[in-house]
Amino acid sequence: FPSDLPRDWRRWSRRAQYSPDMRRFACLLHLGQPRAYEHLRKVFPLPHPSSLTNWLSNNDAAPGFSNDIFLRLQEKVERGERAYCYCALMVQDMSLQKQQEWDPHTQRLTGFVDLGAGVLDADEAPLASEAIIVMAAGISSPWRAPLGYFFVNSTTGCLLAQLLRQTINKLNNIGITVLAVTSGATDRGAETARALGIRIDPKRIRCTFHHPPSSAHCITYFFDICHTLQLIRNALQCFQKIWWLSDTAHWQHVVELAALQEDRLLELCGPGSGHPGNKETYHLKVNLAAQLFSEGVADALEHLQKLGLASFQNCSGTIKFLRLMSHLCDIFHGRDPYGSGLKEPLLTGNYTRISHLCNEARSFFVTLTDSMGRYIIKSKRRLGFLSFLLNAESLKWLYTNSMFPEGAPFHHLLTFAFSLDPLELFLRALRQACGAGGGSPTCTMFQAAYRKLLAGCSLAPGAMHGAGDTSSMDIALARWTDLTLRSIRSQYNPAHGRTLAAELPYCAGLFLCDSRLGNALTDLSVHTQSIAHAAGLVAEQLSSDLPCEACVASLFESDESRLRCGSLLYIKMLGGLSLPSASVLHVTSISEQVLDRHGKLGDGDKNSRLWRLSLEQKIFSELLGQSHLFPTLAEHLFDGALRVNNHYTILIKEITQCYLNIRTRHYKQLNFKYHCGRHRLKRLKGKHLFPSQLGSCQSSQTHAGS
Repeated sequence: FPSDLPRDWRRWSRRAQYSPDMRRFACLLHLGQPRAYEHLRKVFPLPHPSSLTNWLSNNDAAPGFSNDIFLRLQEKVERGERAYCYCALMVQDMSLQKQQEWDPHTQRLTGFVDLGAGVLDADEAPLASEAIIVMAAGISSPWRAPLGYFFVNSTTGCLLAQLLRQTINKLNNIGITVLAVTSGATDRGAETARALGIRIDPKRIRCTFHHPPSSAHCITYFFDICHTLQLIRNALQCFQKIWWLSDTAHWQHVVELAALQEDRLLELCGPGSGHPGNKETYHLKVNLAAQLFSEGVADALEHLQKLGLASFQNCSGTIKFLRLMSHLCDIFHGRDPYGSGLKEPLLTGNYTRISHLCNEARSFFVTLTDSMGRYIIKSKRRLGFLSFLLNAESLKWLYTNSMFPEGAPFHHLLTFAFSLDPLELFLRALRQACGAGGGSPTCTMFQAAYRKLLAGCSLAPGAMHGAGDTSSMDIALARWTDLTLRSIRSQYNPAHGRTLAAELPYCAGLFLCDSRLGNALTDLSVHTQSIAHAAGLVAEQLSSDLPCEACVASLFESDESRLRCGSLLYIKMLGGLSLPSASVLHVTSISEQVLDRHGKLGDGDKNSRLWRLSLEQKIFSELLGQSHLFPTLAEHLFDGALRVNNHYTILIKEITQCYLNIRTRHYKQLNFKYHCGRHRLKRLKGKHLFPSQLGSCQSSQTHAGS
């Protein structure tokens, strides 16, 4: 600040004459050191904290609160749209590259700290290293609104708490009531909660804070569910074993499941094992896209225990622990009004069941101990469990005070709004718009990207704010990548994983040449087997890449006569390769037909991206209206937003692109120098991978195409 900053209290009493430096000083002092601000107000007539909100607001996507967004929200409230009268707040930070830049439009240096009252432009001013973003989300309707951002040098819990209080003030001024606040389950998030008045103590949990502090209005506090689960995963991994009463949860059981080899499972299902199955026709495959804390992983462990595998004979405690955590996760996954089970919104009809589960979790968590008999709820790995207890108390408080009373403003709560997923979806689009090449953006890049997203921002329910094809379910899957069996396997065996690079040229050698005469002269059964082999490779490749457990399961031809085994899949196997599902085979067959009709591989101009997009469009046109594809995904579509670009269409797109990659990348490895030569035809016919056992696959394809 300049040395001539007024020190005479009479200058501070004339608010109409406040200079920009005086405004910045007041805002920074209040946000960074609220107690010092209150003490100084006894000497200087500084403005009341609630009146600083206007100084922290700006237009044109500048740092601070976005006036345009608040104006649009106010219009909706004034039109009587009740879904916008109540909301949840969420706050998250994003790292920035410290860099001083010259802005030719404003003729000023940029890159400094700016909280909305103006940039600190001075030689001693600190450069911004983080951007704090605040967002509002509907709790009974899936609308989202980015409220603003702030450039800071270092984020503290006190600063976040003050920014949240200023945000609540500004929303209250336009008629919107804030019912909940969400932050990350980090040390900074815990500091923010304590600064607001939240008490994180298992014996005396206080899940609400008053705002204004002297009022009776209470606001609940939540920790992000994804961060919470990561902390609990870390606790189980660090302790290796967690005891409670007469049971024990073992981390090694999860590691054994993730690292389970297919040949080991084949022995269990082979002849003479006493279990259903046949080594020649079936094998068990671990669905690595499965979430650690899921019903599928618990069912898989239970099934392996019943099969008699020695490594899983004492896993009943692990199964119980995973099932309880899975049920708690589902409670906070209510992102759609049409959800089912525990994933449905919080309603009057399901509150009793949810409340009972939360009480069970509380009794369970407070008894957990490590190998030395020390309570985990008091250890250095306690934050994840305490966060769940706080979230459960906040959810029960919201139901009791906002839904149960007669004349309550709404009748259901979307618990998805109490996570950071909506804000992470916006931040993902923001990072893409920054185009920083994977690194942190500068302040100038961030502001330009934010202005671009704000220009296309829609407050309609379900709007993605420039996120493109990414849905709320997709961002949740992306954030939960570290909690999958695939992640656990990579930690303990990074080199493991079936690579298809060696098989692709062999598969390519089976393809028929891109010549109609060659296709006519070659045995059609070889052509069918080649496509079936390629479809199997497509399924194997996508099973290693797709993040969705349900989509991975739909890639393979499973044995419908067997009971579901959670994240273990009974898959039909022919010729040493997993048999793809009828839907995968049908999509690859259509892709091959389109490729045969609309272009020869090898032409230089036909390997361009435009040519690939044209092929994909023709393939989608052929598949249009074929609702019989992937029948197992019918209910899965309701787990996310009801959009055209859902997991059904994404899966078809992934299969098509993967198949075209196989056909185009390895075309040069096709050794078709003599397309019609007798020796060549003999070599093709002698290399059948799928002998007569292909019957079921061919019949499935015929049925799919009928």
